[in-house]
Amino acid sequence: ERERERESSCSSCVSRRKRRPKEEEGFTMATSAIFILDMKGKVIIYRDYRGDVPISYADRFIEKVAELEDAGKASPIIQDEGVTYLYLQHSNVYLLAVTKSNVNAASTVYFLHKLIDVFTKYFEQLEEESVRDNFVTVYELLDEMMDFGYPQFTEANILQEFIKTEAQKMDVVERKAPMAVTNAVSWRSEGIKYKKNEVFLDVVESVNLLVNANGGVVRSEIMGALKMRTYLTGMPECKLGLNDRVLLESQGKLGKGKSVELEDMKFHQCVRLARFENDRTISFVPPDGAFDLMTYRIGSHVKPLIWIECTSNSSSASRVEFLVKARSQFKERSAATNVEISIPVASDATAPVVKASQGSADYAPEKEALVWKIKNFPGGKEFMLRAKFSLPTIREDTEVSIKKRPIQVKFEIPYFTVSGIQVRYLKVIEKSGYQALPWVRYITQSGEYEIRTN
Repeated sequence: ERERERESSCSSCVSRRKRRPKEEEGFTMATSAIFILDMKGKVIIYRDYRGDVPISYADRFIEKVAELEDAGKASPIIQDEGVTYLYLQHSNVYLLAVTKSNVNAASTVYFLHKLIDVFTKYFEQLEEESVRDNFVTVYELLDEMMDFGYPQFTEANILQEFIKTEAQKMDVVERKAPMAVTNAVSWRSEGIKYKKNEVFLDVVESVNLLVNANGGVVRSEIMGALKMRTYLTGMPECKLGLNDRVLLESQGKLGKGKSVELEDMKFHQCVRLARFENDRTISFVPPDGAFDLMTYRIGSHVKPLIWIECTSNSSSASRVEFLVKARSQFKERSAATNVEISIPVASDATAPVVKASQGSADYAPEKEALVWKIKNFPGGKEFMLRAKFSLPTIREDTEVSIKKRPIQVKFEIPYFTVSGIQVRYLKVIEKSGYQALPWVRYITQSGEYEIRTN
């Protein structure tokens, strides 16, 4: 009965199948089947794409997962007797892809992540109950997102145009496939309209830093992302220019301002890569709403933005004192917000007495740390904190464990980029000729920011 209901629901969908890739005999790179299992390994959804993987393989999968977890060797990819299992656990379900061919593992795992995104968009939460309540929609989505084991359409906004969660309540009308399905621009639909056309661009840089006990920088890098939110009418063409060193050098403008050398750049699928390779212009038709346009890495030396000095002194066998100095090493016109400094202390420390020249500090026993919070930390300033703890027993191994754990720092500096990256221009061109308002914001925040102490 459920199968008839699914077929009836799917019959109203417009056929949108692409021509299957030509396969050489004995060599494919396709997924054989997709399973959704509960935590006990019971099959909730089974979609067979190629007919070479029976449903009984789910039992073998759950046995292998249990074996590997017991041995402490859990892995998202399991190979057993010529079969490859690739899976993700989300909430109280497993999403499992099974294949007998030599698939691209990264691509398959990425497809499983896209499944989670799409199901969450449809059902608010992806869990066992939501899958059972919407099994017809789940099968429809699996049919549209993969054909004969090859990924097809994975954008939730496009899928929602022709797969409705309440399709049975709609009037039956003849519909044509959305242009996004047949056009090269699969991430954007036709007919989008806004009264006010705006583009918001956030340049967010995360600083990863590790300082050794002698004050030397062991590791430093900047991980950047260009995060966009677009509310634009029609099919606009956007062009973005950065102070990219390679571009400025080719234009003979290298000495006329600060430039940055970007590494490991990764773009959203909307970016025209051929155009970028040719003249380093980032040209694209943006998706509607929020998306990450690109990410990058800068591996140059980074000066610590917030420097921490910490000394500890055991005044007696059962008492330890800390003196912590925090100094901001960026320009005075900028200010760090929501600064949080976690100083490790002994697990059996009690009776804390803390005094800070700025902000507030609290002992967090669950973290075995003293957490110092400063809401606003202007550039070029230094603040101090003194803390005293009682120790029921002081042991050498306790002192060693404290010293091994680094101080962790969290912060955010608005209107500032540590690399000096700049958006030179952001243009929006649309055939109707409307004027769009571009807004650009810069943010630097902490990533893995750790300072070791003596």
